[in-house]
Amino acid sequence: MPSLRKINQVLLAMLVLLLCLLLHSTLKRASSRPKPDHRKNHGDAAQSPSSGQSEHGNIIPIVTCASEERMGATMATINSIISNTDASVFFYIVTLRDAVKLARRYIERSKLKGIQYKILEFNSMVLQGKVKPDSSRPELLHPLNFVRFYLPLLGISHERVVYLDDDIIVQGDIKNLYNIKLKAGHAAAFATDCDLPATHEMVRSIGMQTTYMGFLDYRKQEVKDLGINPNDCSFNPGVFVADVKEWKKQKVTKQLEKWMEENVRKNIYSSAMAGGVATPPMLIVFHDKYTTLNPLWHVRHLGWSPDARYSENVLQEAHLLHWNGPFKPWSYPAVHWELWEKWFIPDPSRRFTLTRPDGDN
Repeated sequence: MPSLRKINQVLLAMLVLLLCLLLHSTLKRASSRPKPDHRKNHGDAAQSPSSGQSEHGNIIPIVTCASEERMGATMATINSIISNTDASVFFYIVTLRDAVKLARRYIERSKLKGIQYKILEFNSMVLQGKVKPDSSRPELLHPLNFVRFYLPLLGISHERVVYLDDDIIVQGDIKNLYNIKLKAGHAAAFATDCDLPATHEMVRSIGMQTTYMGFLDYRKQEVKDLGINPNDCSFNPGVFVADVKEWKKQKVTKQLEKWMEENVRKNIYSSAMAGGVATPPMLIVFHDKYTTLNPLWHVRHLGWSPDARYSENVLQEAHLLHWNGPFKPWSYPAVHWELWEKWFIPDPSRRFTLTRPDGDN
């Protein structure tokens, strides 16, 4: 009996030891698991992302817009970004109230359901009295075209963001764009219109403008008083990296609003050759105050002609393609649409469809 009791004690001790080892192993695995990525944190512009997101210094925040009629374009942009990087990307998807549910449904019912994102509702009332009707290209008056003016007011928790239009495909690693070093005192980085020889050829063939003369009405005294040389190179604000903290410090939004209101009163750029009302205020406020992007990070003007094409070498080397202009790659006619369509994700609700030469959607 004493020996049996001794054996039982030994077995009990071994069992306790085994349980301790199992508990230790379980706790170790739990502590090494990645923390939740908040991939389904939704809300509107008045709500801030959870504090956990702002603590993730390795996250690359992207701001892009998603209008009801171009939702598929935004999703193609997002797909191209996540497919070409191993970085952790967080998307601030800005839209209007009538498209919030549509955007969420598109993401949750497609291959994008695993992305990290937050839907922000843009309050278009901030534009009241600041935008003048322009019949040349009325689509450029869409409220979402002015989201880029209001970055600090969107409820973004990150101090640096990449802003991208929705008619864009990213072929490079987005973290290389995000990591550009901004010069001291600069709130943003843009690609100048005088940077890439291939772009110059495209510009000449379609009659696009690459200087301030094409965007501002130099007959107006208000423009002359700016002291900006009309031959200075312009830039396209469809792609830029922004230092939100510096943006706030310099009161960039207030400056942009000032020139919007000035245009309503004096018509200093609405009827300019290049058209549009979102680019000129940016050109004025950021003149000689921006860092220059690598030109391969903004190969643009793909949407300005249904015939003018880039060479295959340029298209392959480009880190980012931008179909700015009226000929979008989801419509017909358009050039290089096959480079866009490879990233297209069909709309689960079938509201967004493609227009192609054979009539198939």
